[in-house]
Amino acid sequence: MADKLYLIKEGEISLKGGNRNLFEKRLRHNIKDKLRPYHSEIDKQKGRLYAYIAEEAPDSLIEKALSTTSGITGFAKAHKAEKDMEAIAATAREILPGAFPDKGTFRITVKREDKSFPFSSKDIAIKLAEVVHGIYPDLTVDLDNPDSTLTCEVRGEVYLYTSESKAVGGLPVGTAGKAVLLLSGGIDSPVAGEMMAKRGVKADAIYFHAYPYTSEEALEKVKKLASIIAPYMQGLRLFVVPFTDGQIHIRDNGYEEEATLMFRASMMQCAERIAKAHGASSIITGEALSQVASQTLEAMSFTDSMTELLVMRPLLGMDKEEITIRAKEIGTYETSILPYEDCCVVFSPKHPITRPVKEVVRRHFEELGMESFIDRAITETAVYSFDANGREIADE
Repeated sequence: MADKLYLIKEGEISLKGGNRNLFEKRLRHNIKDKLRPYHSEIDKQKGRLYAYIAEEAPDSLIEKALSTTSGITGFAKAHKAEKDMEAIAATAREILPGAFPDKGTFRITVKREDKSFPFSSKDIAIKLAEVVHGIYPDLTVDLDNPDSTLTCEVRGEVYLYTSESKAVGGLPVGTAGKAVLLLSGGIDSPVAGEMMAKRGVKADAIYFHAYPYTSEEALEKVKKLASIIAPYMQGLRLFVVPFTDGQIHIRDNGYEEEATLMFRASMMQCAERIAKAHGASSIITGEALSQVASQTLEAMSFTDSMTELLVMRPLLGMDKEEITIRAKEIGTYETSILPYEDCCVVFSPKHPITRPVKEVVRRHFEELGMESFIDRAITETAVYSFDANGREIADE
């Protein structure tokens, strides 16, 4: 039984110089990881990877795996033909029935990388157009905005495909270091995690749970979000930090208007400890400038001062509409808007401070004595793991 063949297009990786092989090696590893337990082999040619995947692997699994893998800009289920004009036409006749609608427009796209092939791109296009018209006599040619496209790539071998899917682009996860993502139940943080994964960052996620003030449904919501973004992040671990006692202590002993800042300071210190324990060197947040009171320049400067790790905010210059569009694209939006509030919302003051003086709020935080609460929360942290396809697995 023949393997399925998928042609995979690299994007930014092709711009890499001496390190390109390292990026491609990581990309091949990430693809194969998602295709388990099905056998796969991945070959490389200029600007392309060719994945030969066991016939029994479902197309839906393959397409989800490739569409969520950073480092890929596009892919297509392809068919190989011998490097001969009649053989190319014969392969086209095999794959075209049922591939195009009976009416509408089409075009032929030829990419002739092998200039030694004795026929020109125009010759190939004319021959394949004749094949299309023989199967679909009512189709007309439209070179600018066709309903359907048959692509022929002449390289070391000849490849034909009738549809191409887009992928996320960027760089392979695992090529840009490790981080921890502060994951809430909202719209923003899952998008932030996916965006940094697209830049090659491998991340775990941290969620602060304040049961019974936040419900078990809120925790399940966050676990669902983790499972949705896990394919983009090449799998992840979700650290659930119980912080009810710490938040109550902040509420009862701190200044009401500073409560959110005090909590975020505690989050940063917890996140730093978890990050260092698991080899991560940065923290990702879903903050966007001035979206809420705790996301002003002054507030973010204060929370940054509570950790020595780099804090990455990929959404900083985006507005809510842009973030929402991306959340819908990656499939997190509908889960994010479920009405289960996280602990940040539950303990938010009515009139939060927006322009804190760093030295003052740092002193107030030190006076709260949060060390013991942070120690206990980390000790009692639960871990949930999700594989590269988003399935929950037993933590190692």
